[in-house]
Amino acid sequence: MYRKRFGLSGHPMPKNAQGKTFFDKSPAYERLTRSFQHLLDEPGLGVLTGESGVGKTAAIRNLCSRLPKPDYLVVYLADTAVSPLDLYRSLAQDLGVRTSHRRGQLWTDIKNTLVHLVDERSTKPVVVIDEAQLLSDKFLLDLSGFLNFAFDSRDLLTMWLVGLPELKKPLGRQEHAALAMRVSAAVHFEPLVDRNAFIAAVAASLAAVGARDKIVAEPALDLLFRQSRGLLRVAGKLLRSALRFAHERDQSFVDEATMALAVDEVLSAAPRPQKA
Repeated sequence: MYRKRFGLSGHPMPKNAQGKTFFDKSPAYERLTRSFQHLLDEPGLGVLTGESGVGKTAAIRNLCSRLPKPDYLVVYLADTAVSPLDLYRSLAQDLGVRTSHRRGQLWTDIKNTLVHLVDERSTKPVVVIDEAQLLSDKFLLDLSGFLNFAFDSRDLLTMWLVGLPELKKPLGRQEHAALAMRVSAAVHFEPLVDRNAFIAAVAASLAAVGARDKIVAEPALDLLFRQSRGLLRVAGKLLRSALRFAHERDQSFVDEATMALAVDEVLSAAPRPQKA
């Protein structure tokens, strides 16, 4: 109901942000955009890392949503805590390949399909593997071989590994040196710790859903910035909760006291990360 009070066409900072609802002015996103385009032009392996809630998955989803069909085929995989064979089967199913119980045959079928897509249909596959920090060492060892096409003479797909910062650890080990050498682009997302950039993201999210007036007071924005720690997912939850409280209190704007209620509601019950 708060949307009607504030004249909003949707929820600000939604989980499925893309297009005009996605804030695309951060330095990290601009770096990702350049790297994403580079791998579209020259297919290869990219790595995108950042702590939970920083917006990395939303960022790459926004980029993928802009790719025209049938020029590109986007495959998104997130069930990474499975066996390597199960993960390749998921990839095969999304590519329209009949699954096999044997890894060797499955690899052959997937690669033949990729050749058909690229050479005969002029379709470029883009594979995004989310929660990649959960990938097993066995899969990472396999992946280097899987990406070897035609005696390693060509690259048939763009693949992005997206995960928490700990994804960097296995890629830095000697056993995965062959895979690390295949990484053509690496981007790390940080929280928006610059206040001006954070306020710009909030303002853009409100404007994207039709806010015409300033509906969040400066002290409330300061509290939102501090309590969210620059994490856009947390900021979105706090902002939407604060707007609901403002509506319940018959207010036409969010003040600091209302934002404090949202902080108490959203963060008081949430488990805090433990220091090592």
